[in-house]
Amino acid sequence: MEGGKPIVIANAEGMRTTPSVVGFNKEGELVVGQMGRRQAVLNPQNTFYGVKRFMGRRYADLTPESKRVAYTIRRDDRDNIKVRCPRLKKDFAPEEISAMILRKLAEEASRYLGEKVTGAVITVPAYFNDSQRQATRDAGKIAGLEVLRIINEPTAASLAYGLDQGRMQKILVFDLGGGTFDVSVLEVGDGIFEVKATSGDTQLGGNDFDRRIVDWLAEKFLETEKVDLRQDRQALQRLTEAAEKAKIELSGVSTTEINLPFITATEDGPKHLETQLSRSEFEDLCGDLVTRLQRPIKRVLKDAGLSPVQIDEVVLVGGGTRMPMVKGLVRSFIDREPNENVNPDEVVAIGAAIQAGILDGEVKDILLLDVTPLSFGLETIGGVMKKLLPRNTTIPVRKSDIFSTGENNQTVVEIHVLQGEREMASDNISLGRFKLSGIPPAPRGVPQVQVSFDIDANGILQVTARDKTTGREQSITVQGASILSEGEVNRMIQEAETFAAQDRERRERIEKRNSAKALTDQAQRRLKEVTLDFGSAFTVSYRRQVDALCSEILDSLEKDDERRLDRAQADLQDVLYELNREVRLQYDDKEEGFFEAIKKTFTGDFDDEEDYYSRRPAPRDDYRGGNDYGRYDDYNYSAPSRREAPMPRAGAGRGPSLSKDYRSPAYADWDQARVTRQRPYRGDSLGDNYDDRRSSPNPPDDYSRGDRQQDYNYRENPPSRSGRGGNGRYGERPAQPGRNAPLQNGWDDDDDDWF
Repeated sequence: MEGGKPIVIANAEGMRTTPSVVGFNKEGELVVGQMGRRQAVLNPQNTFYGVKRFMGRRYADLTPESKRVAYTIRRDDRDNIKVRCPRLKKDFAPEEISAMILRKLAEEASRYLGEKVTGAVITVPAYFNDSQRQATRDAGKIAGLEVLRIINEPTAASLAYGLDQGRMQKILVFDLGGGTFDVSVLEVGDGIFEVKATSGDTQLGGNDFDRRIVDWLAEKFLETEKVDLRQDRQALQRLTEAAEKAKIELSGVSTTEINLPFITATEDGPKHLETQLSRSEFEDLCGDLVTRLQRPIKRVLKDAGLSPVQIDEVVLVGGGTRMPMVKGLVRSFIDREPNENVNPDEVVAIGAAIQAGILDGEVKDILLLDVTPLSFGLETIGGVMKKLLPRNTTIPVRKSDIFSTGENNQTVVEIHVLQGEREMASDNISLGRFKLSGIPPAPRGVPQVQVSFDIDANGILQVTARDKTTGREQSITVQGASILSEGEVNRMIQEAETFAAQDRERRERIEKRNSAKALTDQAQRRLKEVTLDFGSAFTVSYRRQVDALCSEILDSLEKDDERRLDRAQADLQDVLYELNREVRLQYDDKEEGFFEAIKKTFTGDFDDEEDYYSRRPAPRDDYRGGNDYGRYDDYNYSAPSRREAPMPRAGAGRGPSLSKDYRSPAYADWDQARVTRQRPYRGDSLGDNYDDRRSSPNPPDDYSRGDRQQDYNYRENPPSRSGRGGNGRYGERPAQPGRNAPLQNGWDDDDDDWF
């Protein structure tokens, strides 16, 4: 739940649904979901699917059709179902296989949420009996999860559908999944979800429709090639996948092609299977299955006391409901177009998330009233079942009744708890037995024993027997029905944790090897890029180190030396870091030089006059025009920001601040030269002493005044500027100028600076 809304988390493969497939690859590594499904054809004996049908059941309860899978199932000494894994040479209980799927989902959720997932709401088919529900709880426990609630799948779907429904509606939820079929009638609205009745068939699902196509293909091949493909595990798995694909395609087209090249081989060579299947043929093959779907619909409407016309909406759940024949069946019963606003593959999971939000307090003002799918009762004299809780009783519920002894002076009574709809105890499901002792001897029928049935919100039953005379009490939480004892569950929990640790360690080792190999490729690629940018001389020292370390890493991988691999990998990462650091320094120097030059050009923020003069463009020396300022009218001079703008020459007719510097050729000559020693300009007058700093290029505003002229006389002979010519701009130094004489040709007598 995010922001009060349920969302479906995508798995590591990027898909929002995870196939319930568990497998072990050639290395013995556990693969779950889509990865397990991919290896089913080539590794059928170590790939397990459809184990939901085996949970909470005895081997004797299985039908021949349910036993026909590509992997091996067998019975143990207690008639429990075991799944054989040749790769690990080990047997698994169906609950253990389910726990692997649950653990995978919990890890995906933890990756998304960034924190460990410890609790779970698990959905089950509505027609799961108490034994199967308890087996589901055991599977969650083995996976390391606290099962907070077990909720019926149609009820979860109604939560997802009716969350935004304001008015009261009677809805029928039709849930046809891969292995089970459920149908429920609910009254939904104003935050109340009340289940009126539920029914179903735990041995009917989409897999049975696939199996009809498998049988049809196998029979055709047997007629033509005299080979039964169902006896070959790989061929059977390929047929199963082709059948599922054909079933899906027939939901949108009228005819589909089935091509299986090299399905088997005989003495005559390889054999291929190529045929066509039409939708009408498919529906004919599944006619009896459609009839089996009708019975629970009739039963649930009868139990709810409703007629088909009283149903307001029909909600389809499960991938099997996409088949046109299933939709047609629902229309024929309810005479209403099914509601397809919700995704049938995700609606149950969304409902489970809403139930979790209710338990956590995030979702408020919702009341969920579920029912028990089957009747509960006790065995009485003559092997008759006495029902205490009839099916479709709203749960949670507590109900009790008074029983007595069947023999004179009987001091012990045995309580045999049953679940089912048959009248005789032997025809129903035995959930467990316990004894109540210490009853005072008395004639038969005199002692009074009160037996109470208590069903919690998960549909789990607790039975209590109390002698009303002595007050002695004995109770049992029906767990014997879960097939697994408490000791077996604890052992499986420990094995699952050990197995998960081994699997995690194996995965980390594989990832380390992959990352080491990827690091060598990255180092060589980076070395090549830097060589192209800066030349081989720049990378010659790094190349020797990288080549040596890459060779060491590859050798460590080949010899499976973990310690050496870690050391070489760390060293190579250090070398790459140093290489990248030096490359960054090179780029930083280039970028700083380029951008600093631009910045200083626009802002005038130079470190010294030398930097400024070296960057400032020289004025042109072709001065034409009618005044002695010449071509400098076209030169846009901008003074540095930290010094005052140059004042115009006296008589220039300019204001105190100019964007252009109108100056005489003498000043132009001053700008053209490099200043070696110059007195700084401070305000309106010049100081008496000189400093060695390079100062502002701004000349004083008037050099014709004698009191200022004396400060700008030459002290030493300036360098010769002859040979330039042009309107007296450059000329030789006068032979003997006076100290206070005006400037001649831009030269001053008594100062070592020249302009």
